[in-house]
Amino acid sequence: MFGFFKKLAAPFTKMKSFLGSKIKALFSKGADEDTFDELEKIFYEADLGAKTAAELVDKVRQFSRKEKNATSEEILAFVKKELLSQLREPTKKTHEAKPHVILVVGVNGSGKTTSLAKLAAYYRSEGKKVLIAAGDTFRAAAIEQLETWADRIGVQIVKAQPKSDPSAVAFDALEAAKNRGIDIVLIDTAGRLQTKTDLMQELAKIQRVCQKQISGAPHETLLVLDATIGQNALDQAHTFHRFTPITGIILTKLDGSAKGGIAIAIQKELSIPILWVGEGEGFEDLSPFHPETFVSALLGD
Repeated sequence: MFGFFKKLAAPFTKMKSFLGSKIKALFSKGADEDTFDELEKIFYEADLGAKTAAELVDKVRQFSRKEKNATSEEILAFVKKELLSQLREPTKKTHEAKPHVILVVGVNGSGKTTSLAKLAAYYRSEGKKVLIAAGDTFRAAAIEQLETWADRIGVQIVKAQPKSDPSAVAFDALEAAKNRGIDIVLIDTAGRLQTKTDLMQELAKIQRVCQKQISGAPHETLLVLDATIGQNALDQAHTFHRFTPITGIILTKLDGSAKGGIAIAIQKELSIPILWVGEGEGFEDLSPFHPETFVSALLGD
């Protein structure tokens, strides 16, 4: 059933980017200040963010002045090296705690609940006993969605009636996990960023419940971000990280209109690693993040 995860060896195949060809074309006729102004615009439009774009242009300018005869290929190779220096390879979690508790947060529409289901399928494919806590009680559809996926994947689920207290769902899920020998608990949460204060208080309460139930829990707090919204994703990351310590990012919808550079902006500004990327709706469309492969795809190599 889970042979589709063999496809994870080749992520970013659906990501469309022409950044590399734009840079080569720009430097094919030499470099002056207009060239660097245009380069900054290209970086900004790739969702690298104003700060990252400006800093990267300064480094390219210095390299160009030092290597006066640098070809456009050499300029591109330098850009690739600099982009890679902004990213770090995710550290593989050992999941020493049992159960290992993962809190999944993000706004509605980001692909949060879908990403949680993909994670459940991934860990199930690794032979882990997985339990889902349907903690987004604000949306009845989210509970029904997770129920359907839990049945398809073959994992357990703990749920409650819509509008129930999400922290009570988390409590029941962790009690069940301890009694049933569960390896991984994935807790879904509400995504109503427009009611920011209530949402953040709700997340804080869930975290307190987790900490009381299991030492060190939640062991991971993953923020799901929609890559197609560009700089708004960075703003969301700042907001969530201000209220709850985010340990990793799941970047979704890289198969759509996303330009991808937001991954670099997030790591540079917040030092939060990108752990997973989503490139579609299927369970197989969730991939562990690999900086080298990502930057190659970003540049269109």
